[in-house]
Amino acid sequence: MSESITTTVEFPASLGRDMLTAILREGAQQMLATAIEAEVQAWIAGHAHLTDEAGRRQVVRNGYLPQRKITTGLGRIEVEQPRVHDRRSPEEREKFNSRILPPYLRKTIPWLYLKGISTGGFGEALQSLLGTECPGLSATTITRLKETWKEEFRTWNTRSLEGRQYVYAWADGVHFNIRLEEDRQCILVLMGVTPEGKKELIAVHDGFRESEQSWKELLLDVKSRGLWIDPQLATGDGALGFWKALPHVYSKTREQRCWVHKTANVLDKLPKRLQATAKEKIHQIWMADTRAHAGQAFDLFLETYEAKYPKACECLRKDRDALLAFYDFPAEHWVHLRTTNPIESTFATVRLRTKRTKGCGSRIACLTMVFKLMQSAQKRWRTFNGTETLPEVISGVQFTDGIKTKQVAA
Repeated sequence: MSESITTTVEFPASLGRDMLTAILREGAQQMLATAIEAEVQAWIAGHAHLTDEAGRRQVVRNGYLPQRKITTGLGRIEVEQPRVHDRRSPEEREKFNSRILPPYLRKTIPWLYLKGISTGGFGEALQSLLGTECPGLSATTITRLKETWKEEFRTWNTRSLEGRQYVYAWADGVHFNIRLEEDRQCILVLMGVTPEGKKELIAVHDGFRESEQSWKELLLDVKSRGLWIDPQLATGDGALGFWKALPHVYSKTREQRCWVHKTANVLDKLPKRLQATAKEKIHQIWMADTRAHAGQAFDLFLETYEAKYPKACECLRKDRDALLAFYDFPAEHWVHLRTTNPIESTFATVRLRTKRTKGCGSRIACLTMVFKLMQSAQKRWRTFNGTETLPEVISGVQFTDGIKTKQVAA
């Protein structure tokens, strides 16, 4: 029986705001630079017929102008504009002036980037910046702008993973509304942590719901691109087809169920009047200092609710081993391994922006948005705790209740 994936995850408000602010600021800078680059290319292409006696073009690129600073609601951003050189005589020369970034512009909007990356949104965002009559917003400029982001995703999604290794992995499926299609889109996300303790985005894939076949396609794809080494442990929601697909591709990877998802699923099968108390009892399980103490708390929960609420108890009981797998790894790693929060916290901002833009217009636009947001957020992901013990996990050192118990034979 599959489980509901409806989950409420609470994060500090300041953390969400800081992350979103940083993403917006960086995205606005990148979007403006891409738009101006497309505008310059269109200008030069429109003058390609102008050549001298030797056949050389008269209107060409010539480096960059000095950086300009523009004030946004999120702070100041720096924008670099390409320089255009017209080699013709002074009376024939035409001066290029960007219509997107005119000389007098000093302010822009705070949500430019994320408002713009949805299908059709680039034009709306730039119009909010410059006005509806801005002649720089040609169809060619907008098309080039959107295609640039899509091409970045395509290139990243086919990159080589040769030589890469991830000690742990997190998997999750996130659903989005697509304005131009009836079905909701499910985007599958795979993250990992390197032997150096750096969290990285591994794959973003357009799946059919969260089926075994969709996850198998994702895992086989990353393996075919060079990711041959099995992660030691993978964390995910119990409803994922990921768990059926995983053994077919990475048979040595152990399973860890996400406690946030499991808690939500169990509580959903209990009356609201009991949920606060039950939540505290579940908390005592996964926060126990040893597997034995966790087992005692586990049994106490079952004894307390089994008679009247067997469905809630079965939901918890059936994944007992997978829920407690983290006890066989260093204690410093537990905070990272028990939940899919590395993905959930990032998608808190993704969901906010899709709600603001009323969903994306197409599946590729949604994929592009998720990719760009997570790629930007990746730069601010916290370093993995206990990084120095990751090589020991890789080499097969055994841990019991988070403590090293057995060295690998030389």
